[in-house]
Amino acid sequence: MTKTQSAAPGAPLDTRAIWAIALPAMLTNVATALIGLGDMWIVGRLEDAPTQGAVDIGARLFAVLFTVMNFLKTGTTGLVAQAGTREGERAQAELLARGLAIGVVIAVILMLAKPILLPVLLSALGAQGEVLEAARTYAVIRYWSAPGVMLNLALMGFLIGRRQMVAVLWIEVAYNVLNIGLGYLLTLELGWGIAGIGWSSFAAEYVKLAVLIALVLKGSAASRILSALSNRAVLEWTAIKPFLSTNRDLFLRTVVLMLALAVLTRLSAARGPDVLAANGILYQMFVLTALLLDGFENAAQVLNGERLGAKDRAGFTAYIRAILWRGMAAAALLALAFALFADPVLASFAATPDVAREAQAQAFWLVIIPFAGVASFVFDGVFVGASWTRAMLLSMTGAAIVYAISLWLTWPLGNTAVWGSFVLFLIVRAGLQAALVPGRMRKSFPA
Repeated sequence: MTKTQSAAPGAPLDTRAIWAIALPAMLTNVATALIGLGDMWIVGRLEDAPTQGAVDIGARLFAVLFTVMNFLKTGTTGLVAQAGTREGERAQAELLARGLAIGVVIAVILMLAKPILLPVLLSALGAQGEVLEAARTYAVIRYWSAPGVMLNLALMGFLIGRRQMVAVLWIEVAYNVLNIGLGYLLTLELGWGIAGIGWSSFAAEYVKLAVLIALVLKGSAASRILSALSNRAVLEWTAIKPFLSTNRDLFLRTVVLMLALAVLTRLSAARGPDVLAANGILYQMFVLTALLLDGFENAAQVLNGERLGAKDRAGFTAYIRAILWRGMAAAALLALAFALFADPVLASFAATPDVAREAQAQAFWLVIIPFAGVASFVFDGVFVGASWTRAMLLSMTGAAIVYAISLWLTWPLGNTAVWGSFVLFLIVRAGLQAALVPGRMRKSFPA
């Protein structure tokens, strides 16, 4: 089996494929996360606090804006994986054409909304004075990368759906190295200031787009993709409606998740600057956990998508169990690392001893979070791979309601209750997903 081929219908469980997808995905996620740290280090050399704060504001702005559009990648991944065992490369090419077309439409809308959307987002993030001016400089430039980001999401989803994870990894690493290198050159060597950070992101995004296009059009796939892009029938409403339905549910699910995370920050701020800073450090540790364990989500998207496309119920079930067990093993390693090293790591990030003490008082949650989160991450991949996106949205909404009730009831109990509610949110989400699996399987695999 080549790296771009899907397993044939009825194929035995390929446990090596789990790691072949999960490990590059983990490395890709970590490499992507490092770019923000690189930007913060570069702008820190300017020794200007408002400018560094502006980069943080700008990074959060585009994290929100582009994260809610991530459905273009995840939705494409699941559908392409299904098509690989059900209809073949022609159907995969048509799905890519639809993803790119939707990406273009979203990019046009974003660009038209730029004069209104950008000031609203900057204001919502609390940018004022010198920080606002610097953040606006950065954001106005980087905003022009939005069309490239939308197309790149669809192209990345296509490659992941075809198991080309190693190629995706190298592209992400090269993109991040280029972004940081250009940022250093433009910001520090050429003296462009914060504008250099914006232009480095802009340039790197379109270089990435050029590389992805060259890779996707390489070999025999080129003729199928070009044919699909020129075929009007591929983009007719009846053909594109299922794709839009899947992506709509994924978009709404991401919005609910972003709101849940925003509430965590808002309630932390209400408890004072020390708690806010401590919870910010703990949140970054959660993000690291999620980035690593999300590799198993990618594996489930591809492998379970392939099994559904092949109508292989036994293989679909076997991959859920196999990926869950391996995810739990990885979660145990992360939990052990946090149990051994959380205190010194948290202290190294803390700005003051009070912040360090508050973070360390909640460090035990870092041992629990990997176990609480891994099942929901794996089930996310299963639901995306099988296109059970409406059920995924319902489970996220149900968990968010429980989360809100828990926060309301436990508010007098202090910061521990905030993190307890967040862990409950992860557990309930996984529980609801697990409860929905049997019913969805009966519909997807009729007797």
